[in-house]
Amino acid sequence: MKEATKSIQERKQVILEMMKHPQYVPMKIKEMMMMLQIPASDRMELEDILGELISEGKIIRTKRGKFAIPQTYNLVAGTFQGHPKGFGFLILDEEGERDIFIPASGVNGALHKDRVMCRITRPETAEKRAEAEVIEILRRGPESLVGTYQESQNFGFVVPDDQKYARDIFIPKKFSKGAVTGHKVLVKITDWAEERRNPEGKIISVLGHINDPGVDILSIIYQYDLPREFPDEVMNEVEAVPSEVDEKDKKGRRDLRDLQMVTIDGEDAKDLDDAISIEKLPNGHYRLGVHIADVTHYVKEKSPLDLEAYERGTSIYLVDRVIPMLPHKLSNGICSLNAHVDRLALTCMMDIDKNGNVQSHEIMETLINIDERMSYTNVKKILLDEDEALKDRYKDFIPMFKTMEELAEILRKKRFKRGAIDFDFPETKVILDNEGVPIEMKPYDRNVATRIIEEFMLVCNETIAEDYFWQEKPFVYRSHEDPDPEKILALTEFINNFGYHIKGNAAKIHPKDMQKVIEEIEGKPEESIINHLLLRSMKQARYTAECNGHFGLAARYYCHFTSPIRRYPDLQIHRIIKANLHHELKGKREAKLGERMPEVAKQCSLRERRAEEAERETIKLKKVEFMEQFIGKMFEGAITGTTSWGCYVELPNTVEGLVHVNEMADDYYIYDEPGHRFIGERTKQIYRLGDKVFVQVLKTDSMTRTIDFRFVTEEEFYKEQGSLVTLKDE
Repeated sequence: MKEATKSIQERKQVILEMMKHPQYVPMKIKEMMMMLQIPASDRMELEDILGELISEGKIIRTKRGKFAIPQTYNLVAGTFQGHPKGFGFLILDEEGERDIFIPASGVNGALHKDRVMCRITRPETAEKRAEAEVIEILRRGPESLVGTYQESQNFGFVVPDDQKYARDIFIPKKFSKGAVTGHKVLVKITDWAEERRNPEGKIISVLGHINDPGVDILSIIYQYDLPREFPDEVMNEVEAVPSEVDEKDKKGRRDLRDLQMVTIDGEDAKDLDDAISIEKLPNGHYRLGVHIADVTHYVKEKSPLDLEAYERGTSIYLVDRVIPMLPHKLSNGICSLNAHVDRLALTCMMDIDKNGNVQSHEIMETLINIDERMSYTNVKKILLDEDEALKDRYKDFIPMFKTMEELAEILRKKRFKRGAIDFDFPETKVILDNEGVPIEMKPYDRNVATRIIEEFMLVCNETIAEDYFWQEKPFVYRSHEDPDPEKILALTEFINNFGYHIKGNAAKIHPKDMQKVIEEIEGKPEESIINHLLLRSMKQARYTAECNGHFGLAARYYCHFTSPIRRYPDLQIHRIIKANLHHELKGKREAKLGERMPEVAKQCSLRERRAEEAERETIKLKKVEFMEQFIGKMFEGAITGTTSWGCYVELPNTVEGLVHVNEMADDYYIYDEPGHRFIGERTKQIYRLGDKVFVQVLKTDSMTRTIDFRFVTEEEFYKEQGSLVTLKDE
């Protein structure tokens, strides 16, 4: 079956390549059969292949029955991305291609995530993106959506949670399933939108009222179609997994139980997949051991457990829960490197010189026993705060922590010397009460301990990626491609206004050029603004079967090896490494893995994106809920984004809100897009990216997950706070 599928894929590729050739002339199926020397008996198969290519939007069939690629007729296919205001964008399949704008008049019934064919109505120019209209909906997007039910006398409608769906869904009374106004519901679309008509649907499930505890997060879980319970066959398989390491499984492994070893994680972490050992050698080198849970010993290839992990792709960390990639018996139990118990591991032992160069390394299957489960906070208190009680409690480990700190600093300096970029943007930590209500927002603490683990994981991931690149084995790499030259050009023009320059040319920028700018702006008022723009100019990292390098880390080789409990790419890499250690990675096995790796990389990238979006949405939701209590209150913040409709302002607690241009009522403000600023026509007041500003909270909207601010003066802010002098003295 797989051979047949492969053959069809190859034939599709042959037909596509033929149609893309500059000398190809649109032709009918008979002419195509003659050209490709396809016998009459295979006509049905050719028709099927052409039909698939049409449904994918890769080719079209004209009214006269001739086949060609869409570009021949100024057409292009892609995925429609909606906007609340009714217009949208065509997202093209080719990565890095610029999106095409679709005005509201050209949407023609398309909904967010539909696969569509468009006609280009205005070509792209240096200043503006191309414009198009939808001429055909090739395939509809998701059938089921999450939204809030609004009841009317004889019918109802659902307002989708995802604002990119510009139309509400009409619900006949008989299909409301007893929902009332304010209920969060899962709705199935039964009749898709016509040009002037809303889509129609029926309620599949009532999730609960919008104000019920937990319903807000549950809605996001359904909105992003996140996994919930593990299937029965997976749980049945887990039943057979032991709670302790079996004696027979300890055989044939390097026994490292006598090696001093610790885990260092957040206080609330339960899935501990990495442990560290370190020693200083007589020649001055460091022997760093990174010991990773041997998850593949318990998750067998193609088992229900493995297939479910592949489908999930990653653990998802929402504000009030974790949706694990693996069931808890594994993730918090036998696979977690808990202290004082034997565990199976895959170890990368590296000898590193005083300049941070890995002189030699060995990857091996090991048996380990963790001496102590440390937290980032306690390690920081020992190394930085000189906490006497903790120093006494962990006195046997202090030399180890000092050596760790020493090596981490060497590795960090080496990374920065080669040009690695480190954006120190704060992630949000949301503190909830027992009812799921947010009671505090604060930036995550990055300290000496988190940086130690970061550096050790980075050097381990690089070492393994380089090893397998030169072995030319099938692999999953973590790739971060060079930034888009157009974005770099725009960025260069903007930072020139501040007197900074990016060396080199936009077409081939080196990470070191960006790093130099980051160093120059450190501590300056414009630091935040330029950092944000540098970050936005870069592409997203993704998984690939090819080694494309990692721009942000300035690394030629990189992969994810260190978290197999929570990331499938790491699990896949472990499987490859173990097969190689056992001399099984050759012949058919190697060839099959080589064929499969692009598909695994793509699936893992897609699942990572989904998890990131869902995590971001739950944090946005809780930020909105948290700020409800501060309506009318004033805060100090910084402008982190500018658009034609207003300024985005971020507060010190990481909460972001919008000052809409309509709320800038003291003057008529003109938006200067290249300068990322608003200029008052009469007062010449300027609001620019990065400016420190004072704002008042106007309103919050949990439906749209947005917060609205308005600008206030410094005097108004300090008047509300009390005394200007007192505040400044503090």
